[in-house]
Amino acid sequence: MEPLRHSTAHLLAAAVTELWPNAKPTLGPAIADGFYYDFDFGNAKISEEDFPKIEERMHTIIKTWKGFEKNVLTKEEALKEFADNPYKKELIEEHSKDSDGLTVYQSGGFRDLCRGGHSTDPKEIKYFKLLSVAGAYWRGDEKQKMLTRIYGTVFPTQKELDEYLTLQEEAKKRDHRKLGRELDLFTFSELVGAGLPLYTPKGALLRRLVNDYVESVQAAQGYTQVWTPQIAKAELFKTSGHYDKYKDSMFKVTSNYSEEEYFLKPMNCPQHTQIYASKARSYRDLPIRLTDFAMLYRDEKPGELSGLARVRAFSQDDCHVFCREDQVDLEVDMALAMTKEIMKTFGLSYKYRLSTHDPEHPEKYIGDPKVWEKTEEWAEKIMKRNKIEYIDGPGEAAFYAPKMDLIAKDSLGREWQLSTIQIDFFLPERFDLEYVDSDGAKKRPVMIHRAIVGSPERFLMVLIEHFAGNFPTWLAPVQVKMLPITERKKS
Repeated sequence: MEPLRHSTAHLLAAAVTELWPNAKPTLGPAIADGFYYDFDFGNAKISEEDFPKIEERMHTIIKTWKGFEKNVLTKEEALKEFADNPYKKELIEEHSKDSDGLTVYQSGGFRDLCRGGHSTDPKEIKYFKLLSVAGAYWRGDEKQKMLTRIYGTVFPTQKELDEYLTLQEEAKKRDHRKLGRELDLFTFSELVGAGLPLYTPKGALLRRLVNDYVESVQAAQGYTQVWTPQIAKAELFKTSGHYDKYKDSMFKVTSNYSEEEYFLKPMNCPQHTQIYASKARSYRDLPIRLTDFAMLYRDEKPGELSGLARVRAFSQDDCHVFCREDQVDLEVDMALAMTKEIMKTFGLSYKYRLSTHDPEHPEKYIGDPKVWEKTEEWAEKIMKRNKIEYIDGPGEAAFYAPKMDLIAKDSLGREWQLSTIQIDFFLPERFDLEYVDSDGAKKRPVMIHRAIVGSPERFLMVLIEHFAGNFPTWLAPVQVKMLPITERKKS
């Protein structure tokens, strides 16, 4: 599907540049459900009302295309060809450093800077539909110019396209932002800030019911609650590695009375290590299971914020287990069983992804590559022993550990990553965590990171759309209403 989607993005760009000759195409990749292309239209305004004429032009153009012809250009040739497009020139300057040549693909009269990966037969590009238009910053950087992004989708058959469009119409009806307003669950305020949800009494109750249920399941398995502050010194995050690998997504906090650097915490794990380190530990104390629903903060880009799906302030059912190596299998098995129980309660089907590191980019991670290999093999064995089918997620690991990620499927068949389980050898080492073993020797514990529903904000988004607002009785903020049948009965 990716070559078909990518080819249709080229077709969209060809049609747009014919209809708006001054428009400057920038980037147009294939994505999960289709494709998009970003344009700089200058002073022109584009809306969904323009889609019919764009689609008509796309159908006209595709009849003239014979294929995608590859041309290899030098940097100078490419800069000359795209001299009036500053976005393409930036890409040329960037990619010419790592390449002997730059590729331009031509179809009919349209040429585009591209790495390739197209449909072998343009006649396949028949069943497409433009879906929406949105603003998007160039390269996702809010300091850059706001561009116009046109989304679309394409399928091999009309039947598949129709089924997808029907699903999209149903998804619009279930949109949690729409239902959140109608059901009076949450709101946003420009005075408070983007990505900072405000829960109404009904929404707060729904959120608490989800959290209370998860906490009851965890308590039954020996997890104990802790509470940690929402800010911490930079030194904590320098030790954990977040300062080097994650600082761009963290909010910095300043003090009127101290020169020390502070940050709002993006995760609970660094502070939980300090609870473990607060006193001497024996092998008899392990496993120690800590759970924390504390608020977290991440400086998400404005263009990526979306209702409750992507916010800047959220909580997480964050649990960390400190255990011996011989206890890891049992602890992960327990986490997998709890996850299964909770997903069943909410009626969500799911699959797992084993998210591993990318050995070609070691700068993204901390720790010894041999330990990464050991941990990834261990996680794989655990999943196979539990007879869990999974997909591979190369390059999707956290910077400190591989992940067993649960991807839930809602009633419309859409997939959402929710739960995660991670086996971590590196944070205990970086924080010099120890316990005294049965032979009197000091040993390093293993740290297991675990979240079941993940962020309640994101989980509520999934539940609202999964149930279309018709929650099970035990979750419904309003379960019963008395309706008078006459004026006399109102009292």
